[in-house]
Amino acid sequence: MLIWSTAILFGLVLKFGNLALVVMDTAFWQKSFASDVNSTVPAYDLASIVILAVPWCTGTIIGLSARAIENNPVWVLYPNTLTTTQVNSGMVMPYVLKSLLGRGATAGLLVLIFMAITSTVSSSMIAVSSIISLDFYRTYINPKASDKKTLQVSHIGVIFHGAFMAGFALMLNYAGATNNWSTYFRPIIACPGIFPMMLTILWSGQTKAAAIASPVLGLMSGLLTWFVLSWHWGGAINIQTTQQQLPGLYGAIVSFFSPALFSVAISLAKPSTFDWRIFLKLDLITEKDSTQSSSPSIAQSSTDLAATSDISENEKRPTQISDDRKTPSSPSATSADNSSSDLDDVVHPMSPETLRHVRKWLRIASIFFVVNVVTTLILWPLPLYRDYIFTRSFFGGWVTVAIIWHFAAMGAVIVYPCYDGRHAIATSIKGVVGEIKTVLGKRHAKA
Repeated sequence: MLIWSTAILFGLVLKFGNLALVVMDTAFWQKSFASDVNSTVPAYDLASIVILAVPWCTGTIIGLSARAIENNPVWVLYPNTLTTTQVNSGMVMPYVLKSLLGRGATAGLLVLIFMAITSTVSSSMIAVSSIISLDFYRTYINPKASDKKTLQVSHIGVIFHGAFMAGFALMLNYAGATNNWSTYFRPIIACPGIFPMMLTILWSGQTKAAAIASPVLGLMSGLLTWFVLSWHWGGAINIQTTQQQLPGLYGAIVSFFSPALFSVAISLAKPSTFDWRIFLKLDLITEKDSTQSSSPSIAQSSTDLAATSDISENEKRPTQISDDRKTPSSPSATSADNSSSDLDDVVHPMSPETLRHVRKWLRIASIFFVVNVVTTLILWPLPLYRDYIFTRSFFGGWVTVAIIWHFAAMGAVIVYPCYDGRHAIATSIKGVVGEIKTVLGKRHAKA
């Protein structure tokens, strides 16, 4: 029973960490914004299903293989068995592969990990550099920056973020942090931004002060909970005591839920209403240098649009999600009226049909989220929370279904994208073949 309790607690911490990993990773946001409306939700829903193959199938095969062969001469560390530090450092898989398949398998695993890390780091660097250049520099420091200057700041952001990640990883390594420790550390650091992010998108009543302060207060609360409980149950605060399960779980829970309370309290203390139409005025930058920024300021963009647009007033207001930034008792009602008047000139870039599709997929995503959480947190794991030893047939079925799930995941990740993009692939191949034929024809004519 103790083993099952440990597994469930670890699973909860992992759930918080993975949720934060997806919601707070700007690379996921960029991919979802860049994708077609009809493909974003199905893609993320499919990914949430096939990702179970990693902890379930891989964990079952590798973990049980290690237990089966670590007392056998084939074991690479024989006669020594795995230590807790080696397990927490993620060394189980390379040891099993080297013991059963040799150095080639270990080299293949290293290449696999390298490709996964470089892909993730690349997306992270691009996303963070965009935040530094557009959301920070161009918004608060130099709103009139040209596209060329903004791109230069973006490149500096790539270098800065890359150096920071490398230095932070080296620091954790020399401090003795393990994979297990990072599993408890990640949700405490990343979860504080989840609710403020959700409220920013879904609640027009969240204020700027709440959006900025609530994640910081949540982070401080989570860290304080983590450290105090680690000291209380471990007698000290170090790498060993901070990777205990209960302090990590309670710290993650506080980091996750407390920002919601902070955000609501701060917003209600000094309320205001955000006008969603401001988001419709965001423009992209180009690599071409220009004497003027493509969107130097909201006011200028609004003036230009009002001067060139001959659309009727009814067509100018297809979406008005909220009235304006003023409240009934706001002393700045006049300025809010002027701001709202400028925003009335904004035309929504999406057609009514596209907006209907967005709302449809929102309903589908919401229903799928509830079903997914109930299934993976309640219906599947909790019935196993009992003093039960797998029978031979039950264990055989467990492994068989896990392997089938793993191959289905490979099909969804490797085969299905090729099928889904078959028309684009065919068009690209035809274009390449046509270009080659054209070049060869020109060379033959010259000869």
